[in-house]
Amino acid sequence: MTLPEDSRPALQEPEPAGREDSSHPLARRLKGCNLYLVGMMGSGKSTAGRPLAAALGYRFIDADETLERAAGCSIPEIFARDGEAAFRDMETAVLESIAPWHSLVVATGGGVVTRPRNWGLLRQGLVVWLDASEELLLKRLRADPNPRPLLKAVDLDDRMVRLLSERRRLYGEADLVIHQAIDASPQRVAEQILEALPPLLRERQEAAGS
Repeated sequence: MTLPEDSRPALQEPEPAGREDSSHPLARRLKGCNLYLVGMMGSGKSTAGRPLAAALGYRFIDADETLERAAGCSIPEIFARDGEAAFRDMETAVLESIAPWHSLVVATGGGVVTRPRNWGLLRQGLVVWLDASEELLLKRLRADPNPRPLLKAVDLDDRMVRLLSERRRLYGEADLVIHQAIDASPQRVAEQILEALPPLLRERQEAAGS
């Protein structure tokens, strides 16, 4: 199964999470550049992404939820019926559909970093890795009432640790790495991103001027 061509233009651009004319100085410095949050399932991309978008006056979009709306079924159903490869094709199609938009905070799926084509799309914005310890990831995943497709019918601890080991190098290609404390709230993680962005933007500006 692939994402139907006629479903791509039907994706609805999200409403602003905060004011469009946000007075946050970073909103002006970012100039509409999208922020793509990457990381393992359970790393808090959606929960931290919403307050981050609100602070910037950006719009928030959950790429997995967008994919489900476009496909007309859930991600577990896609995996069960069509397999992981078909899901990855759809994931790329969704990224291609939202990449032309601007002023977005995008929570991506945990495996989005595994395809080189996706990196070409992510690099059109700033990529932020929400790094979390194995302890924190397992704590959150054990509490999730809806097990992720790649973690079903297997030992959760071993599978999660193996996936993290496989993907850590890819996540490390992000422009910015945010290390989360085990007790950090989504609001605090959003604040960490806001605090870390100015030095990154300054470095990029200096590199462009050199």
